[in-house]
Amino acid sequence: MSADLGSLAASLKAASLKDLATARAGRSALSAAGWTADLSRQHLNAEADAALLAHGETAGLEAAAASLFDGDIVNPSENRPALHWALRAQAPLSGEAETVRQSVLPALEFARRVQEGEIRTIAGTPYKAVLHIGIGGSDFGPRLVADAFTDLAAPGIDLRFCANVDPWDLEHALTGLDPATTLVIGVSKSFGTEETLYNLGRARKWMEASLGAEASRQIALVTANPERAKAWFAGNDGYLFDMPLSVGGRFSLWSAASLACMIYLKAGTFEAILKGAADMDAHTRTTPLAENLPMRLALLDFWNASFVERSMRVMLAYSHRLRMLPTYLQQLEMESNGKTVGPAGTPAPYATAPALWGGEGSVGQHSYHQWLHQGSQNVPCEFILAPDFDRDPEGITALTAHALAQAEVLANGRSLEEVKAEEPDLSEAVAKQKVHVGGRASSFLHHKAFGPEAFGSLVALYEHRTYFAGKLWGLNPFDQWGVERGKTMATRLKPALAGDTAADDPVTTALIKELG
Repeated sequence: MSADLGSLAASLKAASLKDLATARAGRSALSAAGWTADLSRQHLNAEADAALLAHGETAGLEAAAASLFDGDIVNPSENRPALHWALRAQAPLSGEAETVRQSVLPALEFARRVQEGEIRTIAGTPYKAVLHIGIGGSDFGPRLVADAFTDLAAPGIDLRFCANVDPWDLEHALTGLDPATTLVIGVSKSFGTEETLYNLGRARKWMEASLGAEASRQIALVTANPERAKAWFAGNDGYLFDMPLSVGGRFSLWSAASLACMIYLKAGTFEAILKGAADMDAHTRTTPLAENLPMRLALLDFWNASFVERSMRVMLAYSHRLRMLPTYLQQLEMESNGKTVGPAGTPAPYATAPALWGGEGSVGQHSYHQWLHQGSQNVPCEFILAPDFDRDPEGITALTAHALAQAEVLANGRSLEEVKAEEPDLSEAVAKQKVHVGGRASSFLHHKAFGPEAFGSLVALYEHRTYFAGKLWGLNPFDQWGVERGKTMATRLKPALAGDTAADDPVTTALIKELG
């Protein structure tokens, strides 16, 4: 089957994307949980599309969905299920999945009590600030949620984030905060993450300087390792919340890891996000492959990376609320599937996950879109149009027009003949510089009523897409050996930086000498 896909991709290389898209226009849209994805402008024809679907059937994507939602072992590296979906379930489940579902409820209740003034500071006053400390999956998700819905923030709460081990990050986050009215939340699944423990330790000292030993009463920890967390509290009182072992860090947005957002956002907002994600779960679980949006997008990723040989994908969010989505998805997709060897130790026979980058669509038009249009590399783009359509019509019309125009020009290009016909007074040299070769594929996702539910369904869509893409490439999307190796090497190099030992690598040794 892979050989057939390779032959089909090769046969389509010389095909006009404009012609392919014209043939597919109006017949390549898929919908799920309020989202619609138009896949017309991809290097596919009816034959290739059918072959791709057949490969999805052979690869067992529907069976993979059943395994995920049945709680089977889908993370062989840790011999665990992946139960992040249970956190947003709208009805009781059974077994471990129900335990996971219930794990987020204490955090939601705690947030309600903070907002309503039932839980207060040591001095008995309402909290005025929340400082969230975490990194990676314990940071990207909550930061994305908070940035997307600043207009739905509960009154009186100043939310800050700290992730980087660079001391300035915490110092910047603490600027203007009063320890007496600040709740510090530390999130680390293992409770062994160096950056998080470093920043938590410094934040505790900052609080203890004003509050003394009782400072821990204004600290909450979220972890799957409660014993380490209790040891960190050193016998002092503090709040402790569970992050289930069967929920990966980059899939933990729905858990108590987002406690800071639950406090920051108005009542009901986070629950609406969970509801939207559950709607996408229902679609993913019950919809056949041909109409299953996450499966079809995963097949498209597989096609573009492994057969059309596109090593990048650019995410263009035409929605200010989603400006941080590309950063979030970089971790979700690239940490999950940025691998070339599967669980059995077998190398993937073709290229795997592409690099993903991007940003806020309209803003990017004044930056890297030039490269997308006329640069030497052909990179597929993904447009997401999801503004608040009930806001100023002039701005919404302009935003929509720009998104549609960018996608059209990327695909159709502009020939030299068209340039000369439209601008006959140009010199030959300038006319040639205005040529757009086109042939740049893109997908177009849109939602007509974006809000917390639509946000939840969108993030869940990308989670499932990532899982299915991993299955197609023969990878385990729930481990991250490359990340672990980097942490190990950093630990080994600390003694060398202190001058106690020498580094093994000559370049590193020279750099340490230069830095000293």
